[in-house]
Amino acid sequence: MSTDSSLDIQRLFSLEGKVALVTGGSRGIGYMISQGLLQAGARVYITARKAEACQQAAEALGQYGQCIAIPADLANPEGRRELCDRLGKLEPRLHILVNNAGAAWADTYEAYPDSAFDKLMSINVTAVFSLTRALTPLLEAAASDQDDPARVVNIGSMDGLHIPTVTGVGTYAYTASKAAVHQLTRHLAVELGPRQITVNAIAPGFFPSKMTDNLFEKRLADIEKNSLLGRVGKSEEMAGIAIYLCSRAGAYTHGAVIPVDGGTSINHRHVVVSND
Repeated sequence: MSTDSSLDIQRLFSLEGKVALVTGGSRGIGYMISQGLLQAGARVYITARKAEACQQAAEALGQYGQCIAIPADLANPEGRRELCDRLGKLEPRLHILVNNAGAAWADTYEAYPDSAFDKLMSINVTAVFSLTRALTPLLEAAASDQDDPARVVNIGSMDGLHIPTVTGVGTYAYTASKAAVHQLTRHLAVELGPRQITVNAIAPGFFPSKMTDNLFEKRLADIEKNSLLGRVGKSEEMAGIAIYLCSRAGAYTHGAVIPVDGGTSINHRHVVVSND
């Protein structure tokens, strides 16, 4: 039986020579993904709204590879244009775009403000579309052949796949916006696939981060009960799925929404907690 040289594991998951941009890369899931891409060999640009935090994160990530900070406020068109202009002056092509930057909002049903929908749809959905469209020329320049397309990875959420109850408070705009990210991912996949750019979404469950610290302090036991694996996610598991999607191993995965949530989104026996 002949062997297939393409199954060389080091080559299959290597990102050597690739250029990546991770929005919201200074903390949480964005930081986990940035570290994974760096360790797989990519040069990674990260963005964050706060310049100091962005630079500090890039310096910390520098121990794993070349990481460059480009502070930008992606909530407004001007910030997105500035980011694209700066990146375009530094790189002739972009192999990987990870749309991770986003926001959340939780409140009771009675108190939930209409303005939350405007804010979250703008940041979580409109910015993803706008930035991807603006960077498409750089992605097309990196899409060398059918075996190694450029990649767009959108960060959705398991809360866009089910209705969360474990937090004890409503996240109406957040769940709606993340469901929209999943559908936008499919639509972009139809548009960009023929241009040799794959588009996929990761739908994370609970991972340790600054955003979840307070929630874990109050609800960790309930969160673990809601996971069919009985635990929250680990940094390596978020990095791993990102490396897969961005490497040769994931070159034929396209238009997919992949839950990384320990089975929480398919657990129909959810723990329901009252809001305290």
